[in-house]
Amino acid sequence: MAPPDAGAARPRGRGGYWLYLLPSLVLFLAIIVVPFLMNVATSFTRWSGVGTPTWIGLDNYTKLFEDERFWASFQHNVALIVAMAVVPTVVGLVLAAALFDYIARRFGARTASALRAAFYLPQVLPVAVAGVVWGWMLHPSYGAVNQIFGLKVNWLGDPDLALATVMAIMVWFQLGYPVVIFMAGLQRVDPSLYEAAEIDGASWWRRFWHITIPQIRPEIFVVLLTCTIAALKVFGPIFVLTRGGPGSATMVPSYFSYLNFFQKVNVGYGSAIATVLALIIVVVTFLFLRVQDRDQERDS
Repeated sequence: MAPPDAGAARPRGRGGYWLYLLPSLVLFLAIIVVPFLMNVATSFTRWSGVGTPTWIGLDNYTKLFEDERFWASFQHNVALIVAMAVVPTVVGLVLAAALFDYIARRFGARTASALRAAFYLPQVLPVAVAGVVWGWMLHPSYGAVNQIFGLKVNWLGDPDLALATVMAIMVWFQLGYPVVIFMAGLQRVDPSLYEAAEIDGASWWRRFWHITIPQIRPEIFVVLLTCTIAALKVFGPIFVLTRGGPGSATMVPSYFSYLNFFQKVNVGYGSAIATVLALIIVVVTFLFLRVQDRDQERDS
């Protein structure tokens, strides 16, 4: 009796995997794809949220690209990318390397783990709680920061200081994430590389530059990508700390969209802002992935 054709059975086996992917696909369509398409459709209308939308074509986008507040909000977003992606990645990389290659070896793994948990603690705190506490600490009259240093500075109320203050808070809030990711990545690095480099007389900085960074480049790409996306769509901290003010000093696109949606009841214009922001995030993600692919191809 001839054995069954293995090649004929294989497609049926592969087809069974789609049954496991189907629930996720349905949720993806229902939660992401359909609302996004509805948002895009709404962006071509004038609508207050009730009644029948009025089709106006590209008027919202024409108004958007002529809106100085929109472009200013993206400038603030670039500053927050520095505060939430660039600075935490650089500082987190140095801290993770120090905890892994210095603290853990000289003071024990428990000490390094405790410090890692301390850096990560702000990520665990709810954004609303952290924002309210920082608002108390930076209050111009009774805030702890002014009281300790004998200052009378309105940190979040001064247009010249508000954005820099929010950036500093976001560095504190975001720093723990890169530290945890990088320390996890360092676990797969062969310890003999550090030992051999130390025996050869390499300083900590040279070990960091020539061993740590090259070995965890995939984690660096992941952290930069996820933190950049988080900075582009940041909303909670702005809402809790400044509401985009004073004036428009800390306005970002996500809060600008919310402002038009719920306060100005200009749903069509808010949808246009959200659509442009979503497209920018998609483009940035694509560029990051292309750069990562090229980096991997060069190494291979």
